[in-house]
Amino acid sequence: MSTLTVPETIPSVPEDCEQLRKAFEGWGTNEGLVISILGHRNAAQRKLIRQTYAETYGEDLLKALNKELTNDFERVVVLWTLDPAERDALLANEATKRWTSSNQVLVEIACTRSSHDLLLVRQAYHARYKKSLEEDVAYHTTGDFCKLLVPLVSSYRYEGDEVNMTLAKSEAKILHEKISEKAYNHEDIIRILATRSKAQINATLNHYKNEFGNDINKDLKTDPKDEFLAILRATVKCLNRPEKYFEKILRLAINKRGTDEGALTRVIATRAE
Repeated sequence: MSTLTVPETIPSVPEDCEQLRKAFEGWGTNEGLVISILGHRNAAQRKLIRQTYAETYGEDLLKALNKELTNDFERVVVLWTLDPAERDALLANEATKRWTSSNQVLVEIACTRSSHDLLLVRQAYHARYKKSLEEDVAYHTTGDFCKLLVPLVSSYRYEGDEVNMTLAKSEAKILHEKISEKAYNHEDIIRILATRSKAQINATLNHYKNEFGNDINKDLKTDPKDEFLAILRATVKCLNRPEKYFEKILRLAINKRGTDEGALTRVIATRAE
């Protein structure tokens, strides 16, 4: 098995583009060379490589990669090469077009990104698909899922660390009341999860556990087969403990009989940086 050598000093962007062009020449693509370049450049560097490649060779690097690579390897390289906001926009569009009630990709994007990053995703979505993300989510989802997902993808949360403890206590009580009543789709639950800052939500959930004895996600597991409850639990985890959420996604992807390449590729490509 050959080993990949990574240069101690990063070549110039034109040199990277020239090497990528060489990787595509002849019979078969030099996948090792593609990895040694794109796999060892950060998002800003990859963006410059794409721009310079297009200017030098008159072809979008993404189109070249689509043409030269195949299957799961093509998927991960293309996702990795995309600008982060473009990547999330692409994944969000795929999620809306192939929407199922067990699909949690929209929750991942809406709840793990900063407000600024989510705004960039919405802008990239608009530029790429000539529609708004909110419009597509509203069109392709239904019922309680639509009621939750549209405000999540539309949100612009306060990003600071300031927390209102009085509000945290009152909203923990509201959450507990509605969950006890099994009113899981209540507007107050959705309002709190879709609008409060992550610091505020963290304080609210801590108070919920201290006051009522259970982690909120335990109380949301009353019916393990209820897919709306699964989406609510994913929302809470992505807002509060994203690292725990993605650890589980990776573990399930790898431990299946046959790896879930889609989930594995998505998590690695979107979280590596």
